[in-house]
Formats: sequence, C-alpha cells, structure tokens
Amino acid sequence: MGPKTPVPEQDFFRQPLREQINLKHPLVRLTDLINWERLDASMSESFVSHKGRPATSPRLVAGLLYLQHAFDLSDEEVIWQWVENPYWQVFTGETFLQTEPPIDPSSLTRWRKRLGEAGVEELLAETIEAARRAGVIKASSVKRVIVDTTVMEKAIAHPTDSRLLERCREHLVKAAARHGLKLRQNYNREAPRLALQIVAATLMRNSSRG
Repeated sequence: MGPKTPVPEQDFFRQPLREQINLKHPLVRLTDLINWERLDASMSESFVSHKGRPATSPRLVAGLLYLQHAFDLSDEEVIWQWVENPYWQVFTGETFLQTEPPIDPSSLTRWRKRLGEAGVEELLAETIEAARRAGVIKASSVKRVIVDTTVMEKAIAHPTDSRLLERCREHLVKAAARHGLKLRQNYNREAPRLALQIVAATLMRNSSRG
C-alpha cells in the first residue's frame, strides 16, 4: 500500500495555506515548477509500507531533503524549521498549517538510506530541471563532474561561475594525485550538495526579482 493523503474532517473548516501566504515567494514558485508527480513515481517503491499502514509521503521526504541540503541544516534543524515555516510546509505538499513535526528527525537518516544515491540524484536532477524551465540556468551549462570517491560520473548542472570553479577543483585534485600529494579533503562527495545549494540560491534570487 502506497502513501495516502486523506483530508481530516476538521480541515474542511480551516483556511488553506496558499490563501494565507505570498504566492510570489521564491519557494512557492519553485514548488510549482518541480514535477512532484514524476518524483513520486520514481521514488514510490522506496515508500511502500509492509506494515498495513500508509508509508511516509515521498514528496514530504524529498522536500525535506531538498530544504536540508539547500539551507545546510541538520536533521533536527530542518524538521523544526519546517514546523515554524508555512512556505516550507507548502513546498512539501501540505494544504493546511501543521503545528507538529511531520516525522521524527532521526528517520531522515533512514530515508536517505532507503532512497540511496539514485533517489537523491533524482531529486537533484528535478531541481536542476526546474531551474532550467525557469530560465535560471541553460541546458548548455550541464557538464559531467565526479560526485563521489568511487569515480562514478553523473550529469549535473551548474550556473557558469560555479561550473568553472568545479572544473578548477577537479583539475587540482587530479594534479595532486599525479604528484602523490595527499589532500585533507577533495570535496568529491560535497560537490553535489554544494551544486544543489547554488541552484537553489540562484533560482530563488532570480524568482524574487520577477
């Protein structure tokens, strides 16, 4: 059984969140640009419950992971800021204001493991595609970067300046390896997270100008 979103009877008498917030807010615009149905479909297998009750919503987890990476927050911080921020709640699919944490902060670690690298990359790819649709980045800005220490290449998009910085980082890491220099940190694993933050910041900055 997949996730369900029944509407409690008392919600019929509550004012929807979108009637209380600024619909021109950058995060609301990003919410409407992301293809959540495609994300739900691609991630749904990881969210099937075998205990007779609906599993956690894929959109909720995907949204929380995005917000966590975009704003560089801990598991606890992203959950509690979600409770306090109606825009974050709209981003993760809530219709009405929630005053309690949607999940236990410790469960985010479990969800990251269940989704795996492919699931997180799917979220990153859709976010980048949303930025492309908004005209924040161009398809020509897409290049290949090393995303982890297994030397597996993935397609990832960068605004121009960050693309050049990433290229410089790659060359420096390779040069150090050729000369036998050991680096304290090469940022191979951090590159996707930093790219996501750049895309998010660029998209929000450009949206706020509209």
